[in-house]
Amino acid sequence: MVTGIPPPLDLNKIKRGMDMASDEKNNYKDLDYDRLYENFEWDIPEFYNFGFDVVDKWGEDRTKLSLVSIHPDGEKSSYHTFYDLKVLTDKFANVLLDMGLKKGDRVLVMLESIPQWYVVMIAMFKLGIIPMPGTVLLTSKDIKYRINRAEACMVITDVCHVSRVERIANECPTLEHKMVVDAPMLEWLDYSEMMKKVPNELDMDRVGKTRTTDPMLLYFTSGTTGQPKMVLHTHSYPLGHYVTAKFAQSLTSKDLHWTISETGWAKAAWGKLFGQMIVGAAIIQWETPGRFDPDGLLKAMERHGVTTFCAPPTVYRMLIQQDLSNYNLKLRHCMSAGEPLNPEVIKVWKETFGLDIYDFFGQTETVCVISNFPFMPIKYGSVGKPTPGHDVRIVDDEGNEMPPGEEGNIAIYLGDHRPPGLMKEYWKDKEAMERAFHHNYYFTGDRAYRDEDGYFWFVGRDDDVIKSSGYRIGPFEVESSLQEHPAVAECAVVGAPDPEGVRGTLVKAYIILAKGYKPSDGLTKDIQNYVKKNTAPYKYPRIIEYVKELPKTISGKIRRKELREKND
Repeated sequence: MVTGIPPPLDLNKIKRGMDMASDEKNNYKDLDYDRLYENFEWDIPEFYNFGFDVVDKWGEDRTKLSLVSIHPDGEKSSYHTFYDLKVLTDKFANVLLDMGLKKGDRVLVMLESIPQWYVVMIAMFKLGIIPMPGTVLLTSKDIKYRINRAEACMVITDVCHVSRVERIANECPTLEHKMVVDAPMLEWLDYSEMMKKVPNELDMDRVGKTRTTDPMLLYFTSGTTGQPKMVLHTHSYPLGHYVTAKFAQSLTSKDLHWTISETGWAKAAWGKLFGQMIVGAAIIQWETPGRFDPDGLLKAMERHGVTTFCAPPTVYRMLIQQDLSNYNLKLRHCMSAGEPLNPEVIKVWKETFGLDIYDFFGQTETVCVISNFPFMPIKYGSVGKPTPGHDVRIVDDEGNEMPPGEEGNIAIYLGDHRPPGLMKEYWKDKEAMERAFHHNYYFTGDRAYRDEDGYFWFVGRDDDVIKSSGYRIGPFEVESSLQEHPAVAECAVVGAPDPEGVRGTLVKAYIILAKGYKPSDGLTKDIQNYVKKNTAPYKYPRIIEYVKELPKTISGKIRRKELREKND
């Protein structure tokens, strides 16, 4: 860490097994995973505030770059130092205080990847106000649900999304304030005008301390299996992301990091905010309205000299459709998260750039808890090993640990305390808490198995596992095999009722074809035979349906529940 930046935890406690002095030089590639994992200890302070203890401290160096924001045209960019963010967040904190907002109030933040998102989020962290990030794809119904469920008092958005709030504002009794950040609007507070009227510095006499146990951030889950749940994190949550950034993402203070994620999802906290700023890495983002532009993304990465990159599998699948040899990238480390990444995609990427894509696992409820690390061998298809500070196990429903090779629940053992990145609770949802927390474990709701070497192999969400003829079949393995076939651009696998009633449930694949391929009985047979050869034969899709698109959540995850319901 740089002089003047207090470490988020006692680095001496993780110093055993590695040379901390060479941190910036070797990027941790010579670490020994087992020694690091065994010796790592959390040392969480009683009081902590990400805004003051990270942003403002880094801001003591007025030249330290924090944020690169590419404008919608893809050409122009704006730059913010940590000092810029310190001043802007102090100013907006003054705005909120003058409005009468107080610690514990909830605010819906619905903004694109623009600098104002950082300003309003960090300012609220400083004051103990609880932001509720929401994607700009939320409908009026979604917005109403979130405001009323959380009893939010304020919404902050941009002019493009005002109308969706207006439609339901009268149906939200707790909504007192509406603010727009980019243009004056009748009956809306004007961010720019209010920022002009307040001092640059925050009067600390108006601000109370935040304990690490105090509520900090409220996320809504993506709702793949039902109504979104409210995930409440405390002020210890950023500290959990230290491990995400330092070990899984392999970041240093010299990196320019790009994570592809909308600001409304926890992935933004993982890759665009907490861990990156704690280690002093600069963050790059691009407000890209409209369709995803893989060529534009690759050119922007080349132009700005991005060194580390993280994207969901869908993005990587689109990127490898380009002629990757046309781009001279400065990447040194690449990651994927959101859903498991198919090995075929990793293969194509490595053939071009000489870089593996390191898969890792976590949830809205957690930080990164399982990962492939640059200092250990990769087993393609595996999500890796537990991250330091997390006792992750494969257990049955009663919390009994499963032997290697046997499928079970991915669960985090709590011991005497929860790790700092684990949520405080599903707010206002006792039933969900009882399902998730029991036998001194947090049950993730995901299933996997662990091999003899300690690597985890993702099977799928518990609800997604297919039970056919006495076999349990995880959709991911079948999807990975399908993805390797040249005709398959994207796919999703679910269970469908057997019309003959013999097997109970059949494996069914929904497939989007790659360019140049058309549906035919011959192609179906070829795809089925390919899967038979590359997985256990009983896993092959007995039914294939070709589709133009797959149903997805607004976070981009496939809604397998919706596909299953089509077959009922």
